[in-house]
Amino acid sequence: MDQEPVIGIDLGTTNSVVATVQNGQASVIKNRSGANLTPSVVAMAVNGKRLVGSIARRQAVTNAENTAFAVKRLIGRKWSSPQVQEALKVLSYKLVGGEHDDVKVVLGDKDYSPQEISAMVLGELKADAEAYFGCAVKQAVITVPAYFNDGQRQATKDAGKIAGLEVLRIINEPTSAALAYGFGKQVDGKVAVFDLGGGTFDISLLQISSGVFEVLGSGGDTFLGGEDFDFAIIKKLADDFHQEHGPDLRKERMALQRLKEAAEKAKCELSTTAEAHINLPFIYTPTSGASAMHLNETLTRDDLEELTRHLVSRCIERTKATLDEAGVKKEEIGEVILVGGMTRMPSVARAVREYFGREPCKGVHPDEVVALGAAIQASALVEEHSNVVLLDVTPHSLGVALVHGYARTLIPKNTTVPTSATEMFSTSADFQTSVKIVVLQGESEIATKNEPLGEFLLSGLRPAPRGEVEIAVTFEISADGIVSVSAKDTTTGKRQSITVTASGGLTQDELVRIIDEQRDYLLEAQVDEEVRKKRAEVQEQISQVEALLPKIKELVAAKTLGAEVVNKVEKVLRSARGAVDGRELSSLSTAGDDLGKTLSGLGAVVNRLGS
Repeated sequence: MDQEPVIGIDLGTTNSVVATVQNGQASVIKNRSGANLTPSVVAMAVNGKRLVGSIARRQAVTNAENTAFAVKRLIGRKWSSPQVQEALKVLSYKLVGGEHDDVKVVLGDKDYSPQEISAMVLGELKADAEAYFGCAVKQAVITVPAYFNDGQRQATKDAGKIAGLEVLRIINEPTSAALAYGFGKQVDGKVAVFDLGGGTFDISLLQISSGVFEVLGSGGDTFLGGEDFDFAIIKKLADDFHQEHGPDLRKERMALQRLKEAAEKAKCELSTTAEAHINLPFIYTPTSGASAMHLNETLTRDDLEELTRHLVSRCIERTKATLDEAGVKKEEIGEVILVGGMTRMPSVARAVREYFGREPCKGVHPDEVVALGAAIQASALVEEHSNVVLLDVTPHSLGVALVHGYARTLIPKNTTVPTSATEMFSTSADFQTSVKIVVLQGESEIATKNEPLGEFLLSGLRPAPRGEVEIAVTFEISADGIVSVSAKDTTTGKRQSITVTASGGLTQDELVRIIDEQRDYLLEAQVDEEVRKKRAEVQEQISQVEALLPKIKELVAAKTLGAEVVNKVEKVLRSARGAVDGRELSSLSTAGDDLGKTLSGLGAVVNRLGS
């Protein structure tokens, strides 16, 4: 072989796939059992042996507590996140919180990070590829959901490193599917990739032209997928059993795992049949010695569609929002590509067809197309002359926290990556010698409503009055979507930087504390000259009102004036101070008018009563 082989990996929630490009053709590499799909399941057997893939899935019912599945939904998440707390209710294996608000999976007598569990699956795929090629495989492109945030991308990359892989690139699953769809074809136009897998939902819009794949926009939900459809069935079965017999099967790990497998099987059957029979004998044995209980129920396709109608609606709502954000009309879409096993469900395919007004493309394999695209990208990265050009986007806006709890976006969502942006800020307090850079991800103007990614300190600043020290903050996003942030004092040249990692994030509580306790050390956005002048005017008016306030309080104390006057003045002052902090010209103008009226009224009162 002339060069070392490279592979593409679709690390899925339910199943994972590995593929390669040989002689210009992309193909899936079968695992050592001869199957194209490897279950993303890891277990610790009773004898302490680690099991991965089909063998792990087969023993899940008898070893439910030590069998981990759907770990992709946990990777890069914080223990305190709502998604993890929700997962605790339905998982048959145990999770615990780590010391850095991270998630740990308990298998046997050891705690594992989601990265380690994912690395075990990647290691199995790597071994399958090495058996296929007959030599070591070191380089890979790994796919992630388009809506994965920076922490989740970095955690996936870390999982690759743990598995002994050099991760050439992290690329988005829908983009990867579009690569496979357009590879070697004369495709020209806009396509939509609707990707509903086992754990996540993505929608991406691409412009394909002469081998150039440009992402126009992407959106999704990293906690919406086949697992949620399964849980809807589990809830019905468990509720029905509880109503008829009394016990709650969700509190029994083995029973919960049996329900999980039965729900998944019924869901798949109902894609091709009108009804599915669920028969689970001896599902519960009372401790009192009474007879064992059995679960026997029939689920129709209509039942399933009613149970999961809200989940399908969420997919379509997110699709509409993504088209709106990208400024693309659905009539402009030339092809709709369905990706992920859940798109086989008739109600999902029907909803997509009804929304776009066209029959979705049937020319790709929903389970394999993502891995094939990853292999095409991997091949393009190592080839000297490749005709494939991929232009992806960042799915979330990125910025920094400002003094007084605001956020400033430096890189808006749907910006083509790799990219960088620099913006000037200034110190927020007189003579401060350090500034804290808090990196945020999200769309809100309020800092605490965004995802905190990390923080670092730029120290050794020149002592000067507030606003005089200028700081250049630069964001860089790599082709993997990994974020690096630096800050530089433009006068001294002092510089600090951070590469945001999954473990470097802050909890929401920590972010609130930083903004509350250290507001004098956060950045202040620079403002244009008109706003600067208006701020100075309003600040002067505030000082004048504050100077009159003690005299007004004396008049109130002497009962010459009503107490409500002080309350009104303090309310105007609070509003004006907020306008100064907010830096909006319209708010400053309103505050100036209110302060002017207040000054005029107070002056008249003091002249009349205080002389």
